[in-house]
Amino acid sequence: MKMMTCKELGGACDVGFHGDSFEEVAELSKMHGIEMYRKNDAQHLLAMKKMQELMKDPESMQKWYESKKEEFSALPDCK
Repeated sequence: MKMMTCKELGGACDVGFHGDSFEEVAELSKMHGIEMYRKNDAQHLLAMKKMQELMKDPESMQKWYESKKEEFSALPDCK
């Protein structure tokens, strides 16, 4: 199991997401983002706006995704 923070995934805080795969961690991050959106958290809304801009260019978004996936793979397992 490995861990990445909200900030490491383009978010705004230090909440950690644990998972056995990058996809699992990304899904937890997405759920956290939905929760922060519902709470109208200003910091997270700003981070979401930046991600939305990135998503407008599929090639850039794919490069970002692959780089984060590689970053996850390089992390040591946590206990």
